[in-house]
Amino acid sequence: MTLAIGQSAPSFTATATGGTTVTLSELKGRQVVLFFYPKASTPGCTTEGGDFRDRMSDFEAANTVVLGVSRDGIRAQENFKAKQAFNFELISDKDETVCRLFDVIKLKKLYGKEHMGIERSTFLIDAEGKLAREWRGVKVPGHADEVLEAAQALYAAG
Repeated sequence: MTLAIGQSAPSFTATATGGTTVTLSELKGRQVVLFFYPKASTPGCTTEGGDFRDRMSDFEAANTVVLGVSRDGIRAQENFKAKQAFNFELISDKDETVCRLFDVIKLKKLYGKEHMGIERSTFLIDAEGKLAREWRGVKVPGHADEVLEAAQALYAAG
């Protein structure tokens, strides 16, 4: 499935931290940032999550929910969230359902070996449930600021 800006974001229901289940359609009326990261508790993912954590009050002021997504199991996600004091939920997508809906599973190379994994990507969904922005092949430094600016601009325009 190809995602296009302005198109409705694919609906999903997934298990998340805090004993919650996230259903995207139930978040209508609020903007949603979905950031996909390769693996819990790794350096880049820890930095990225921390950058979103440190800007949560600004995201909330822009009526924006932040959710992290990876293929880690729920226990790994709970540990990651607790250890980093994340103030947003993390979705456990072990079967890659959400990852595939957003087309973030890509062929990657690590130490000369190829494997399928999550391409670090972020999606901003507007209050109507439509895809407003996407970032693929994300580099962590400055990324959360860029997403926040886009969320604030979208909210101000709404």
